[in-house]
Amino acid sequence: MSDRNKGIILLLLSAFGFSMMAAFVKLSGDVPTIQKTWFRNIVSAFIAFGFVMYHKERLFGKKENQKILLLRSSLGMVGMVLFFYAIDHLVLSDADMLNKLSPFLTIIFSAIFLKERARLFQIVAIIIAFIGTLFIIKPEFSVEIVPYLAGVLSAVFAAGAYTVLRVLGSKEKFYTVVFYFSFFTTVCLLPFVIAFYEPMSKLQWIYLLSAGVFATIGQFGITMAYKYAPAKEISIFFYSTVVYSAFISIILFGQIPDELSIIGYIIIFGASFYMFIKNNKVEKVSSST
Repeated sequence: MSDRNKGIILLLLSAFGFSMMAAFVKLSGDVPTIQKTWFRNIVSAFIAFGFVMYHKERLFGKKENQKILLLRSSLGMVGMVLFFYAIDHLVLSDADMLNKLSPFLTIIFSAIFLKERARLFQIVAIIIAFIGTLFIIKPEFSVEIVPYLAGVLSAVFAAGAYTVLRVLGSKEKFYTVVFYFSFFTTVCLLPFVIAFYEPMSKLQWIYLLSAGVFATIGQFGITMAYKYAPAKEISIFFYSTVVYSAFISIILFGQIPDELSIIGYIIIFGASFYMFIKNNKVEKVSSST
């Protein structure tokens, strides 16, 4: 099997992992969002801890990378809390697609903070994707827009975290980065969990622990996928999460996305596909010259 196909399979597995994580978060019901986020991360922290110990790496990374690791973890934590809030209050596939704006926003942040030049086709794709979000959000000046804004902001903070990861590059092992992020989030959210803890049923415990396991599968899957093939070649396959989430929404929750949301999905996916094709063409031209 070629490295590219290995990357695609791992990315599809990762997408399934994250979709199942979102489903279990939603299934856990009326547990506070902070509490859900904490349980998701403590499971990931334990699993990542095992990887770090097995490979005899540093748990908290190198001294010179601490500021970058802290910033990545802070942005990721806020993004995850907002995403879980959106999952709780929206159709699952709506929350998932809004969170998938992060690749487009990463281009903007990379241009602003890393001085990476944004190409014309990338700017066009960003504008198209933004139009797609309007179909999903269906803006109204009411309280009902808050979960949609949380979904968009979750993508903003996720994009910030991914931009910081680009700075970090290969300076740290992926399991060290995952452990650092999960441990940081667990410690930061613990006081809020203690202060506002809601007792959970045995089933809710199972759902949230399962969410943590599937989140870790998703995290490791995407990290390993991009080691086999560049993001430019395979990133489009990560949008399969929306297909998974749509089926889960219908089967488990009886939630069917409305026509405008489906149009929004198609527009955002189309923007991503357009960017995917153009990126590959640019890559071929640059490699042949």
